[in-house]
Amino acid sequence: MPKLAGRVAVVTGASGALGGAIALGLAREGAAIVAHYSSNREAAEAVAGAIRDLGGRAQSVQGDLTRAEDARRVVDGALETFGGLSILVNNAGITRDTLVLRMKEEDWSAVINTNLSGAFHCIKAALREFLRARSGRIINITSVAGQMGTAGQANYAAAKAGLIGLTKAVAREVASRGITVNAVAPGFIDAGMTLQLPADLVHRYIEQVPLGRAGKPEEVAAAVVFLASDEAAYITGQVINVDGGLVMH
Repeated sequence: MPKLAGRVAVVTGASGALGGAIALGLAREGAAIVAHYSSNREAAEAVAGAIRDLGGRAQSVQGDLTRAEDARRVVDGALETFGGLSILVNNAGITRDTLVLRMKEEDWSAVINTNLSGAFHCIKAALREFLRARSGRIINITSVAGQMGTAGQANYAAAKAGLIGLTKAVAREVASRGITVNAVAPGFIDAGMTLQLPADLVHRYIEQVPLGRAGKPEEVAAAVVFLASDEAAYITGQVINVDGGLVMH
């Protein structure tokens, strides 16, 4: 029996490499998937199609998660299409990298609004269903940038650090209702923006990773699947690093 048979998951930012891997990982364990996207409909539908090809259930849905009403619509889509919601994965995120002195107000706000406020809107929308069911899994995709800081990413690091605080606060608020809230902090993953980096910069990043390589999207997805499963029922308010040892506490 698949670990997540009968469950329904919303994965935000499922059009990206990491979000797509998470959606596929959850689907392989039996979850029905709502694959959210902001602008890349083709990529999100490709993920949903791949899930359907595996014999799973999936649909793609568009939404601007900086708007609370869009977040509610994405969650409502899961309820209307699949009859419930069991898992929320807040993965959607953007970058607007530059040094603080050069950072425009709109670059700061865009990243905070998408990466942090977007997760807040989705959590608030999903909690109505989770509280009614007295169960649920919320998994927030943060980053090592939120733990160690990254030069040129003050907005991104601040949003991801805020997401860790949000994770812990919500975990305390809803634990008595059987809902767990955790975060996964990827390090240098061979996906998304890292694929655009020059080879010499990639090499410098890899040199800092004790395991000596970039991570794979599927390795992050495996941590998400675990936290979504019954095996993780006694884990809440935690941050699991999938970073090759880059950040050690």
